[in-house]
Amino acid sequence: MKNFLPIILALAMSSTTLSVSGSAPALSGKHLKHSIIPEPQVVVPLDGAKFKIDSKSVIVAIGCEEMNSATFLKSYLQRYYGVDVVVVDKLPARESDRKAISSVIQLNLRQLAGIDPMPNFGYDLSDLKREGAYHLQVGAAQATLTGANPSGLFYAIQTLIQLLPVPAGQNITAITPNSVTASSAKTSISGTSLYLPQILVVDFPRFEYRGMHLDVVRHIYSVDYVKQYIDYLALHKMNYFHWHLTDDQGWRMESKSHPLLNEIGSWRAGTIIGIFPGTGVDSTRYGGFYTIAQMKEIVEYAAQRYITVVPEIDVPGHSMAIIATYPHFSTTPEIPKQPAITWGIYNRQNNVLAPSEEVFKFLEDVFNELMDVFPGKYIHIGADECAKKWWEESAKTQEFMLKYGLKDENELQKYFAKRIADIVHARGREFIGWDEMLDDGLVKGAVVMSWRNVENGIKAAELGHKAIMTPIKYSYFNVAQKRDEDTLCHRAWFAPVDSVYLFEPVPADVPASVAANIIGGQGCMWTEYFPHKQRLEYGIFPRFSALAEVYWTLPANKNWPKFQLKLVDQFDRYDLWGANYSTEIFRSAGFDRNRY
Repeated sequence: MKNFLPIILALAMSSTTLSVSGSAPALSGKHLKHSIIPEPQVVVPLDGAKFKIDSKSVIVAIGCEEMNSATFLKSYLQRYYGVDVVVVDKLPARESDRKAISSVIQLNLRQLAGIDPMPNFGYDLSDLKREGAYHLQVGAAQATLTGANPSGLFYAIQTLIQLLPVPAGQNITAITPNSVTASSAKTSISGTSLYLPQILVVDFPRFEYRGMHLDVVRHIYSVDYVKQYIDYLALHKMNYFHWHLTDDQGWRMESKSHPLLNEIGSWRAGTIIGIFPGTGVDSTRYGGFYTIAQMKEIVEYAAQRYITVVPEIDVPGHSMAIIATYPHFSTTPEIPKQPAITWGIYNRQNNVLAPSEEVFKFLEDVFNELMDVFPGKYIHIGADECAKKWWEESAKTQEFMLKYGLKDENELQKYFAKRIADIVHARGREFIGWDEMLDDGLVKGAVVMSWRNVENGIKAAELGHKAIMTPIKYSYFNVAQKRDEDTLCHRAWFAPVDSVYLFEPVPADVPASVAANIIGGQGCMWTEYFPHKQRLEYGIFPRFSALAEVYWTLPANKNWPKFQLKLVDQFDRYDLWGANYSTEIFRSAGFDRNRY
């Protein structure tokens, strides 16, 4: 890429980013004039003196929602720059007091107006009414952030944050909620003054659903780290956190109705060593669970960042932790079981629930407990990788199928989904399941999360169901991101950052009526081989950032060459946050992060 850098720079400039004079945005050293991820729909750099933020700056926030966004910005400036700004509900009346203010960040909630010419920018006024739409203008002494709704105002804050200068290699502090104060944060830029370029942004999200998943079953993460993960979502304008709470290797949510799940099902006797099938098993008892209070704390933390938690109880397959606790829920109750100490037990170990009214009463109990904690509209029921051979071999299961008029095991799988759907719908919620539900026939109201391929998501949308794209080839961050990957991960698949970025969730030949049912997508982080923060972040960054742009930015405004240049600044932000990451993009693309 070194030989082609001038071409890349030219291509990077060919987007909807315009300057008021009509000239191309300038590079400053190795930085673009702005490096906002995800790319806004409209960016207009403005000429003039830079906007300064220091201890004499004030944030004006008149209402509760405005105050929520103001608090996030104030905290960010304290944690990462040691700058303590004041938040007020109005500017002082006395002229002398107003003169003491160096700059004003004004937060507003109101209907948005466009900038002309709107059609040339690829949007109209209806786009400015979308959930998450915002307008930002930074002048010499005032920055005005206006959200069409509260989430839009919060996203305007994220864009302002990405205009802040970040020096290369500067590691100030990690995102650790409630642990970093202004006095402990290092000052990184020009003492305590930060300078932002003048700019105008008009922006809104392409998709309603923009998410990231985290599996805390294979390896569990602390409440503080889950909050940090949620902050990563917030900083990328994502709005759904899919929390995978149960699986074969453990049950991670507190259950008051079935406490044995936490005494037995939440703990495994050991963990395989190395990549499946492994080189052995350690003897360390591993596990734990989140209390109801902790889960509610996570829900509230996410809500303050306009993120909805989508919790998952994965049944009727992936249920080894359940049947280890309650053996009579299995099709082979006479065979002792324990939470899985290995991965990949589909079709290898009997991990399915046997159908019975007692089992369905159990599912009613735990799903209602789940919905008592998580108020979001989506509840994930799993419904994936259910090995039907265990049902085929079970005389009692066959008797149940005969009694209920189920002609085969596919209908039984659909029957499980229907019974759980009834529980979820009774609480006014919608249920999500993985795309294996298509194999058995979709239950009314099913939202399909398509992980095996893109085609299943389109098929679900054609059938009139909502679809969420998360195809393994482009969206699973537990797979290799370089050809010669030498760290633990799934190596059968390869998802480099360019594949993630260039993925198009809605192919061009999909009719508009079908495309309307594709509500967005997410990335997935399964943690078999990611037992701690450093490994997990190596897996997600920078692919996480690429994915954010896939689901926020209109295709016409995406630009892969420009995104690569934006990553130079984005990696500096990772350093600022104390996050780990893979630098493979610089090696494979052939350019030096510290040069351009």
